[in-house]
This record gives sequence, structure tokens and C-alpha cells, in this order.
Amino acid sequence: MSSNLVLHKSIDDTVFTFIDVETTGLSPADSRVCEIAMARFKGDSRIGNFVSLINPEIGIPLEVSKIHGITDDMVKTSPTFEQASSRIIGFIENSVLVAHNAEFDLGFLKMEFERIGLRLPEAVVIDTLIMARRLGRFYNNKLGTIAKELDISSQGWHRALNDVEMTRKIFEHFILILRKDGAVTLGDVLKKFPS
Repeated sequence: MSSNLVLHKSIDDTVFTFIDVETTGLSPADSRVCEIAMARFKGDSRIGNFVSLINPEIGIPLEVSKIHGITDDMVKTSPTFEQASSRIIGFIENSVLVAHNAEFDLGFLKMEFERIGLRLPEAVVIDTLIMARRLGRFYNNKLGTIAKELDISSQGWHRALNDVEMTRKIFEHFILILRKDGAVTLGDVLKKFPS
């Protein structure tokens, strides 16, 4: 995925998968994914969506439920991560992943895949949190704050699909800035945000 051919692809010809997970806590070591949302885009065209509650196979603490609104009752008949894993892999493969605070989301996904004896597929990753730190001047760099300051709806913040849609719009805002600065290819974008 990180070959020169991919880096030379124009921004409009690159498939971006925007991803967000909601979890039962903050540490991938002892918490689990309880919701995942992904949206694949090529240019302005949405080419796929995947949204699912995930049965984390552990309880969701009340204080965490208060943040994202997901309860044990809501996930008890949902697929486990293992049951959803092949669809998740299908969305990640052959695309560039975009997330806000990607280290958090991908840390959880990596651990969930390890638990079922698989590996998180290799992918180029762009983090809108890093973009915000380098290209913006926001009150703070939380997803909802940035969305509000850019006049993007932050309704339903902390639910996976809403967070994915906010991330996509924030990403498009920053890509517009980069295009004005001469960015044409994925490689041009990654030069500004080396991992």
C-alpha cells in the first residue's frame, strides 16, 4: 500500500477509508471495541459504508456508556469483532486510512485482530489530529471542537458513524488548504505529515 505507485496517485484517484471506533474504555489491553464505522470515498464519491455495533464480550462501564450512549443491552445480540473481522478487513485493504487520533482507533483494532490471531492489514494512515495541529488554530484539537469551529455539524459526537462523517469533512477542509499549496498526489499530502 505504501509503494511509490500509491504515493504517485492523485488525491482524487486515491481511495480513503474514514474510520472510527467506540470502546469500553481507554486501554486496548483491557478494553474492547463496541462500535465501528467506516466510510470509503474516492474523490467526492462514497463507495461504501460499514457501521456496526460490536459485542465486546465484556461489560461496558456506566461512565463510558454516558459518553457514547452504547449500553450492554444494545450490543448483546451484535456480532463479535471476530464475526465482523472479514468485512472490516475488506474495508481497510487497498485504501488509505483516515482517523482523528488514529493511534487510539488503530491501537484498538490492532489488539482486536491480535486476539483472534490476525493482523491489522498494512495501510497508509493519515491522522486529522496531526493535520489540525499543523494546519489549524483551534481552541483545542478535539474532533467536536474542530467541527464546531469549521461550521460542521457535531451532533451525535462520540457515535462512530457521526465521528466518521465529521472526520471526513475536517479532512476535506485540510485537503483544500493543501491543494491551494500545490498538493496533487497522496505523496504530496504525506510529505506534509510524515509518520
